Amino acid sequence: MTMNLGPLFEPFELHSLKLRNRVAMAPMTRNFSPGNVPNEEVVNYYRRRAENGVGLLITEGTTVNHAGANGYPNVPAFHGDNALAGWKQVVDAVHEAGGAIFPQLWHVGAVRKEGTEPDPSVPGYSPSGLFAPGKPNGKAMTRDDIQDVITAFADAAQDAKALGFDGVEIHGAHGYLLDQFLWEGTNQRDDEYGGSLENRLRFVVEIVEAVRHRVGPEFPIMLRFSQWKQQDYEARLVNSPEELDAFLQPLVDAGVDIFHASTRRFWEPEFEGSNLNLAGWTQKLTGKPTMSVGSVGLTEDFISGTFASKQEAVEQSGIDELVERMNAKEFELIAVGRALLQDPEWLVKVKEGRIGEVEPFAKKSLTKLY
Repeated sequence: MTMNLGPLFEPFELHSLKLRNRVAMAPMTRNFSPGNVPNEEVVNYYRRRAENGVGLLITEGTTVNHAGANGYPNVPAFHGDNALAGWKQVVDAVHEAGGAIFPQLWHVGAVRKEGTEPDPSVPGYSPSGLFAPGKPNGKAMTRDDIQDVITAFADAAQDAKALGFDGVEIHGAHGYLLDQFLWEGTNQRDDEYGGSLENRLRFVVEIVEAVRHRVGPEFPIMLRFSQWKQQDYEARLVNSPEELDAFLQPLVDAGVDIFHASTRRFWEPEFEGSNLNLAGWTQKLTGKPTMSVGSVGLTEDFISGTFASKQEAVEQSGIDELVERMNAKEFELIAVGRALLQDPEWLVKVKEGRIGEVEPFAKKSLTKLY
């Protein structure tokens, strides 16, 4: 590697957060927490990435305390004595290894199907009872339901601070509950939570405000958002920088400190006429530090390269363009997913110029915790 890797390994500070570098492990659902409790295997999974130099660990999605929050088997909860005790062990292990860690607070919304744990009788909850445009599932949320979920996110953030986490990430992306309110295709409400962009933002804004009230001014709040949805990879919340600005400013005002702009390929421009990606535009418009993500170190995005492909492995790539974009201050932070999932030593090997020794991502790595 002949390029200067300086931007990746510069420290980063924001309020109470101090990172040793600008590389994060992206949140990735792993389904290895029986009873919804993170166990010793999960503790060691996060510890290994911290021991190998990752600056910030963002946990897999962990569910807030609402009956319909979970949509998958064996995902960890972020409520209840046993689950929180498990997360405390994770926090302590990451800190002992020199890393920082945020939980990703999650509600799946209408992605949930009846029959899913922990209570199979609970339906999916969503703004309008839609999983996708024209595809009903579950129940439309009442105002009381909305307030219950806002409280659940605030409770989880307060618990995260008490457990010693370094901040929180609110999952507002990928077609889950918060994104279902943001997306016009699934938000068909005719009250103050539906219709205009301002109204569709209201639920997420109120969650951020409630979290900020609970954790105080110095505890970092990160929001993950995306244009694409698991229901529609071509979906868009906004179509221009002007629309993106109108989307972001209420969230800044509510208390978001860092935006995690989720794209499938970090190198793709977001709007015509500029090479900036979604994170780059977000940072330019808000002045807030932004995290980019999307197929770092690989040639294919995680949908086509992991789930749709018949190939067992995904070809790896260099990180020259990533370094160029970070040198240009397009975004401050970068999240790495599958490359770190496959090889806990990925960052060490990159730093030492041993990228040829990086294990290529293979589907089999999804079947256990390395």
